[in-house]
Amino acid sequence: MALTIFIATQKGDFTVERSHIIKAPKNTVYQFVNDLRNWEDFAAWISKDAASNLSFSEKSIGNGATMTWDNQTSSGSIATLSSQENDSISQKMDFDGSESSVVLRFKDTLNGTKVTWKSQGKMSFTMKVMAAMQGGIDKIMGRVYEKSLEKLEKTLVFETNTFNIKVIGLSTKSGTNYLKQTFTSKLTSVSKNANIVFNKLTAFCTNNGVETNGKPFLLFHNYNATTGLAQISFCIPTKNRILTSSGSDILSGTLEPFEAIKTNLTGDYTHISKAIQQSNAYIAKNKVVVSPNFSHLEVFKINKSDVKNPSKWETEVYVPLPPKVIPVTAPVKPTTATPVTPGNQPTPTEIKEEDSEF
Repeated sequence: MALTIFIATQKGDFTVERSHIIKAPKNTVYQFVNDLRNWEDFAAWISKDAASNLSFSEKSIGNGATMTWDNQTSSGSIATLSSQENDSISQKMDFDGSESSVVLRFKDTLNGTKVTWKSQGKMSFTMKVMAAMQGGIDKIMGRVYEKSLEKLEKTLVFETNTFNIKVIGLSTKSGTNYLKQTFTSKLTSVSKNANIVFNKLTAFCTNNGVETNGKPFLLFHNYNATTGLAQISFCIPTKNRILTSSGSDILSGTLEPFEAIKTNLTGDYTHISKAIQQSNAYIAKNKVVVSPNFSHLEVFKINKSDVKNPSKWETEVYVPLPPKVIPVTAPVKPTTATPVTPGNQPTPTEIKEEDSEF
């Protein structure tokens, strides 16, 4: 009884902080952590129990995203309060009744990305008991964070570094109607912008009963690797041509079938620039003449909505070729047939020798 009273009266405030350098680009690490659906791959208190029951809000990325878990060892919830791109993620966490404010920070280093995970809050009575028996809250939670960061690195290093590029060569891209939103984007922000715009376009289709017709794609009107900028239409294919209201930032279009040089990227989208480079090298080597109408088109054949592992994603790149020129021949002027009458029919002896050569 005395021990219980002693534990209950101890201060419940705590601060736990751990850092780890992950050998992956900062944007890749940030984007992966910012999606709560990925947490089961690295959060030690979830991933260690295959029987964990997980549930997510409709939005799992960025501000307003929430998740809950329940397994044999713990239960709780995480809510993302704010996220600053490639910089930090702020969350509210409930772990077995202990509430805390969590901040994850991302910083470039020579060896990769330094991730700092800091948690401040109040311990529940159960947590106080565990802390008293296992060497303190810093030791307990600190080890959980260390294991989670180590697993995050293993997951990201494998998933981001496992990729394959194959230039298919001449191919025909089928046409489609589509809804689009067009603007200039940094090349480093294409993936982030795609998540935002595709969700917006999908919601528009759902709310307006528009039937989609295939995988989302990016139409690059221009692409400048030197400036790192591109003008892009983010497109959702639709079964029918849709007319949007005047003034809407969502417009419609039609993609006609076209001949192209096709390249396949299997793996994380961060390798897309390598796929484009190999495609351009093939074009240069084979002296292929490309169309000036637009830079290229990228189709997200298999993406995160289909499979969670980036190493299994597939992106198709199509560089357009000029349309084939079909020669137009002048119409043959019809001749007037001479009517044949009994009086002008030639007899066999009147047929000249050269006319019966064959």
